[in-house]
Amino acid sequence: MKPQLYILLFCLSWIIPAQAQQKDTTASFSLQEAISFALTHQVDVKNAKIDEQIASNTVKKTFGIGLPQVSASADFNDFLKVATSLVPAIFFDKDAAPGTFIPVQFGVKYNSTAGINASQLLFDGTYLVGLRASKTYKELSTKNSARTRIETAVAVTKAYYSVLVSGEQLTLLDANIASLKKSLNDTEAMFKNGFAEKIDADRLSVLYNNAQTERENVVRMLALNLNLLKFQMGLTVNSNLTLKDKIGEINVDQTPVLSDSSAYHKRIEYSILQTQLKLNELDVKRYKSAFLPSLSAFGSYSLSFQNDRFADLYDKNFPTSVIGLKLSIPIISGGQKLYDVRNAKLEVLKTQNNINNLANSINLEVSQAQTNFLNGQKSLQNQKRNMALAQEVLRVTKIKYEQGVGTNLEVTTAETSLKEAQNNYINALYDMLINKVNLDKALGNINY
Repeated sequence: MKPQLYILLFCLSWIIPAQAQQKDTTASFSLQEAISFALTHQVDVKNAKIDEQIASNTVKKTFGIGLPQVSASADFNDFLKVATSLVPAIFFDKDAAPGTFIPVQFGVKYNSTAGINASQLLFDGTYLVGLRASKTYKELSTKNSARTRIETAVAVTKAYYSVLVSGEQLTLLDANIASLKKSLNDTEAMFKNGFAEKIDADRLSVLYNNAQTERENVVRMLALNLNLLKFQMGLTVNSNLTLKDKIGEINVDQTPVLSDSSAYHKRIEYSILQTQLKLNELDVKRYKSAFLPSLSAFGSYSLSFQNDRFADLYDKNFPTSVIGLKLSIPIISGGQKLYDVRNAKLEVLKTQNNINNLANSINLEVSQAQTNFLNGQKSLQNQKRNMALAQEVLRVTKIKYEQGVGTNLEVTTAETSLKEAQNNYINALYDMLINKVNLDKALGNINY
């Protein structure tokens, strides 16, 4: 048994770590893959799809009102004391005094009925309008779901860019820290050999310590942005996630297409309000149709069982059947229906006002997004040039200092200027990416 036990333990030693490694597998996503994942797993998107299913069921439910309605019923009664009625005594005795009554019990102790009822709506204006409204309601739910997908895509894109920018900032900081470390080591060596003052090393040491602290802050911010991206994607914050895309692969220098004043037609929000207007107009028709008569057909068939003996109750039955039409004509409703129509018309006016206001608001949003994009584009180009210049100034300053024709204060100033230029570049890069997303959203170019 021992060789078999050793073989089993050997196999488990390979299987268990492999399973643990499989659980800790890191998922890697490009931006489009992250958006696709979110459109399947994000909670808001899931709920939007559920709302679509609810709307679909509501349409079927409304349609079912116009289908035949059939129901069955049955009852059993045991009259512990049969009801008593008073009958004029003259019915039984011609000589009875006027105004006298005789108590009489009609019926039997046991009574049971079983029947089936059916009805069919033949005409009802409110039902016909309601059927159209339910389909429009389904259309509205579909558009709301599309809006949720667009908002999710925008949120994932912004969170994805935040992680990329934080990673770029960390890369620049690491390079800056490495440069500062080298300068600090060189200055300390020169100080030991009497070619530099202690204050020169202290200045660089302050810059180095500040850069280390800033790096720790950026690392924490990167982790926070990564968790935000996981949340927007529908991942748990404990899952492992890496990004495939690189900051340099994103084209942020493209010139946006100038939009005309009808860009709002591509926005899902505008389409949703148009559908809402259709619903409001159908409401007007529905309330107007309440003034029309309604017609329905009905029929029923039942069996009645009666006997004083329970054992013989179902020996004999007495059938009853009836068919008919029911016409309902509204005449006076106290003005309620009239005011329902007036209020529905006012709701139409409100929605029309909202549509006009939204169109104007979207045009303003597009103009602002375009301005921010162009300004951000120029700012990013300028900050990129400034960072390159700051790097060149630092390089030349270090050469001059090493050759003894420059001062350590100039090197420290150049290091500070480079760090400031890098921060300005990171801020401009982030603003540019976000402005690009906002412009695409404003123009209605984001569709999922």
